[in-house]
Amino acid sequence: MSLAERDAAVLWHPYTQMQTAPLPIPVVRGEGAWLIAEDGRRYLDAVASWWVNLHGHAHPYIAGRVSEQLRTLEHVMFAGFTHPAAVELAEGLLRVLPDNQRRVFYSDNGATSIEVGIKMALQYFHNRGQAQRRTLVAFRDSYHGDTFGAMSVSARSAFTAPFAPLLFDVQFIDVPVPGREAEVLAQLEAVLTTHDVAAFIFEPLVLGTAGMVMYEPDALDTLISCCHEHGVLCIADEVMTGFGRTGQLFAADYLQTQPDIICLSKGLTGGTMALGATTCTAAIYEAFLSDDRTRTFFHGHSYTANPVACTAGLASLELLLAPESAADRARVEARHAAFAAELRGQSGIAEVRQRGTILAVEFRVAEGTSYFSRLRDEFYALSLERGVLLRPLGNIVYVLPPYCITDAELRQVYDTLLAMRELVLRPAQAAAPADLPEYPHD
Repeated sequence: MSLAERDAAVLWHPYTQMQTAPLPIPVVRGEGAWLIAEDGRRYLDAVASWWVNLHGHAHPYIAGRVSEQLRTLEHVMFAGFTHPAAVELAEGLLRVLPDNQRRVFYSDNGATSIEVGIKMALQYFHNRGQAQRRTLVAFRDSYHGDTFGAMSVSARSAFTAPFAPLLFDVQFIDVPVPGREAEVLAQLEAVLTTHDVAAFIFEPLVLGTAGMVMYEPDALDTLISCCHEHGVLCIADEVMTGFGRTGQLFAADYLQTQPDIICLSKGLTGGTMALGATTCTAAIYEAFLSDDRTRTFFHGHSYTANPVACTAGLASLELLLAPESAADRARVEARHAAFAAELRGQSGIAEVRQRGTILAVEFRVAEGTSYFSRLRDEFYALSLERGVLLRPLGNIVYVLPPYCITDAELRQVYDTLLAMRELVLRPAQAAAPADLPEYPHD
């Protein structure tokens, strides 16, 4: 029995309709920007394995540091204890995050970092005697994770529908894309004057799962300033945008007015280990300090600040801050920009969006933009046939590669996007019937 068949007998995969999905591709090795399957086929990982991999697969420096840590200390509970890797990683993060960030709270993935941020904000007001301030504001098309708090501040859709009665109410405003900034500011002001708002949570500059929707720093600065004028906390979900993805180390680096809470994961360990972190200002931290133990932040995970994960985070951060990584990011950004300019205005292309190392191509289809575009499965199959891993968001295909990807490898990705354009331009009668995608939400 093959590895894929053994998998199918015992496993349940995420975002997958298990009845109709093909057998998964069994990957046995990683090398740089490549994944090597059991049958020897190689796949260029153009999406950094769900946006987590920064420096390439099986990176020898990170692997060496992790191996050493495993032989020293694999884990210790983090309530009442600490260890060097947790302290050093927190110190390193606070050195590169915006200056107003003063404390780091560890968790174990992106969704939990969001849960921590939401709970911090709500309990901050509770501890200050303002428990009535519990309304949250979020962007209408946002995605923040699949746990209940994270789902609550995410877009209502088919993916959250089974849980709708259990999600708490959130006030949604539109994304301030170019040309709509004043309208969205008015929406926010209306919410702030009619509700007891605790926090505004947002994906800064790029909404990932919404289709890599992008907006400008000035628009976000205005919204954050408006919130601060009303005493509302701002939570930046930098789970995807952090660690260089947008061109700066963090999307918040583009801003003049900084968020109060920042949520991190994905690239935090360079794609090596599961780890989340939520950082906050001194004012938020101090609201939990008291002789009254009921004002404690009662949140934690068994693997909070796992030493092995923290060590991977430290090693990844060291690589990220090296001049070679900065040069790679600038090179990828320049190649993306050149290809975007080549693609814009071509038939079959609705829009091309790019910020930093993130490139998104929206293909023009008769039914409009949708996760349920008939082309999704064809795009996915075509990319795999060409040895490239891309995971289309319906008719939107994004490229978000490891920084080590070479120019030749990028050209292979771009040529795959051009081949997708040929699919879009084929005669209408040859189009496949509309089917629900098997992976609509990532």
